[in-house]
Amino acid sequence: MSDERVAAFRPDQLTGFRIGVTSDRRSADLIDAFERRGAAVLHAPTVHMQHAEDDAPVIADTERIIAAAPDVLLATTSYGMRRWFEVADSAGLGEELQRALAASTILVRGPKARGAVRAAGLDDSGMSDEETTASLVSKVIADFPPGITVAIQLHGQTDVGQLQRLQEAGDRVITVAPYTWSVAEDDDERATRLVEAIASRQLDCVTFTSAPAVDGLLIAALARGRHAEVVEAFRSDVVAASVGPVTSAPLVSAGIEPLQPDRFRMGALIRLVCEQLEAESTRRVSTRHGEVELRGSVAVVAGTPVRLTPTSLSLFRALVAANGAVVSRRELSVALDGGCDEHAMEVSLSRLRQSLATPGLVATVVKRGYRLDV
Repeated sequence: MSDERVAAFRPDQLTGFRIGVTSDRRSADLIDAFERRGAAVLHAPTVHMQHAEDDAPVIADTERIIAAAPDVLLATTSYGMRRWFEVADSAGLGEELQRALAASTILVRGPKARGAVRAAGLDDSGMSDEETTASLVSKVIADFPPGITVAIQLHGQTDVGQLQRLQEAGDRVITVAPYTWSVAEDDDERATRLVEAIASRQLDCVTFTSAPAVDGLLIAALARGRHAEVVEAFRSDVVAASVGPVTSAPLVSAGIEPLQPDRFRMGALIRLVCEQLEAESTRRVSTRHGEVELRGSVAVVAGTPVRLTPTSLSLFRALVAANGAVVSRRELSVALDGGCDEHAMEVSLSRLRQSLATPGLVATVVKRGYRLDV
């Protein structure tokens, strides 16, 4: 990933913010970009890309595609094309596959797939308008006569609907799946920590770079009995950031409105997350004790940063959101743990006051509750 588009950001831009990264491959790019800008990152792959245990099906599909001499090849992913040629080469079919595809019209889903096609010594004849499989299929149906043979390099999940569209248009469809996706196991500790962090609003943003990663997270939340809490968190306090519309689809289906860049690139996603957290997720209140700023898990009081514990953060977030209005003991108890243990809340509030080290900032309103001293 080129970092030129995000090079202008300050190294402290994301200080205080906590970001979850769900991707498996290329996760290091995201993690490095966020950590260099001051964020704390929780990495928990919710889906894993894996080779088939047996390459025999891939080899068999490769032989079928060579024999069929397809009129059109749809290349959907860079990794899939590279993996396909690796398997073909190891089976002694690499040169035959290259000759068969050289005679085909190759259409690519995006620039990464185009790069892999060219690395294989081939060239493409065009790219999908929206960088989706659906738009590739639409291009085939619109630009080619019915009855042609279309080979498709699948990208981990079989999009049955798109295959049916081609078949209904009268085309012969042959597929090859060089790799598959698998979701996190029910006992995966990293997935558990991610689900719990989202449900308890201990993350400010979670990034997704593939639709299977979204599905994997929602499946993990369901397996742990916290699906409703995770969805509600994404609808309120936690930003779901997606690299593009295909990735966003399962979020939208779950009633979650994702943050999504106009350009479906990793650099654009990083830029948008930075801008969103700094501009929209930083809360500020003017008080008698100076400016108060809440940046993720860090409170900045009169210029002094204080990292808050999860319980202190829950209480301080409610007080900052009230902007000086009184927050009742009951409301703070609910904000703390969803319960109504006012004694536990008052103990936690005392610890919050100690952490802030600013006497009088959190004022007691007798018989009513607490407020920031604005």
